[in-house]
Amino acid sequence: MVTVKAQTAKLRAHLNRLKERFENTAPPKNRRDRDFFNMVKEETDPVYELLEQWEEATLGIVKQRKVNVHPQQVASTRENMELLLMHSYFIDARPKRYMELYKSITYIFDQLLEELEDTNK
Repeated sequence: MVTVKAQTAKLRAHLNRLKERFENTAPPKNRRDRDFFNMVKEETDPVYELLEQWEEATLGIVKQRKVNVHPQQVASTRENMELLLMHSYFIDARPKRYMELYKSITYIFDQLLEELEDTNK
């Protein structure tokens, strides 16, 4: 089984890739284009699955009090990451809002990685 630390690091890498996509890609010409939808679905499904596994595993270590993160922060981070996933492809959020979500997610990921590094879990 993959550790929470490895999952968090992988999600952090996805997050950086999504930010680059948001900053360097033009919005789709037609949001209802079937090919675009299929491409988005194909690229995001693995991230959604990883997010679900990450949330479950992270809540487990939060309940064991191995990290100083609240369960609500974990749930909010998952929700924010899901929003960011869609905004990164549809380019439909203001840059300020996008960066707020990005910074919020980054804060929790970095906090988890730091605490897991300190305790080697």
